[in-house]
Amino acid sequence: MRIMRSIILAAALPVALAGAPAQSQTYPAKPVRLIVPFAPGGATDIVARIVAQRLNELWGQTVLVDNRAGASGNIGAELAAKAPPDGYTLFVPSGSVMTANQHIYRKMGFVAERDFLAITNLASGPQVVAAHPSLPTRGVKELIALARARPGAITFGSAGFGSQTHLAAENFLYTAKIDAVHAPYKGEGPALIDLVSGQIQLLTPNLSASIGFIRNGRIRALGVTSRERSTQLPDVPAVAESLPGFVNLGWFGLVAPAGTPKAVIDRVHADVAKVLQGSDVRKRFAELGMAPAANSPEEFARAMKEESARWARVVRERKLQLQ
Repeated sequence: MRIMRSIILAAALPVALAGAPAQSQTYPAKPVRLIVPFAPGGATDIVARIVAQRLNELWGQTVLVDNRAGASGNIGAELAAKAPPDGYTLFVPSGSVMTANQHIYRKMGFVAERDFLAITNLASGPQVVAAHPSLPTRGVKELIALARARPGAITFGSAGFGSQTHLAAENFLYTAKIDAVHAPYKGEGPALIDLVSGQIQLLTPNLSASIGFIRNGRIRALGVTSRERSTQLPDVPAVAESLPGFVNLGWFGLVAPAGTPKAVIDRVHADVAKVLQGSDVRKRFAELGMAPAANSPEEFARAMKEESARWARVVRERKLQLQ
């Protein structure tokens, strides 16, 4: 009996070993869904659609962007975490969903480090301290003076409590030692619409989502959160010119449900890296003030772990945890 079992196991081993390469060679054999945890029009959505279009062309399969907004990305994240781990449902989060939400929300339906496998960081870029033109300020120093003279009179929006845009604003307010009233939305797109209409006075949107509104004058950029000025908005000062040392960058990544075969992770990573290295994508990202990343799954996982530790301290110091 033992001899027969050994023979069966020996015969099965080559088949098992051959499965991984075969899996990567046949993938994708059907449409792939990219879950975006925010409403259309925000930076996460923009990045996902740029990558989806190029993957569609590369794979010859439909790559569908599925917007599932709510709870600062937690609704979409929970849906993605519970998806079959076969590579046909992938998740495109902003940095805060993977590194800050677990410190802000006491109860969530997923644990980022346990329930997802890193594939790659897609792109990163700065935010903008942006104001409605009716706000009587044209620069960061004027904004700080106005906020100190009228404490609590300015309302700032965000893509949701704990979102990348909210944390950027909190970081700015904390550094500037000013206060404002927070109005969370179900995504960056809806917040931008209300900034344009004057329903809110201030927002720290991602540059990639807001650059069109800035260029046509519908909102006013007071400062960019990168260390230096953006080549896309050379006349807009860096916030650091008024608040020395201030830097706040956002990023957008690609992950898969835990249990997704390594062969599939490697295939997706290789193809996405190819897409991000394409001159057309690099040009498109540059126009939006972003830079493609395409780091390895191991590098991406390590970076998220380190960033999570940093946000844990910020959330504790700013008392941002929700019950």
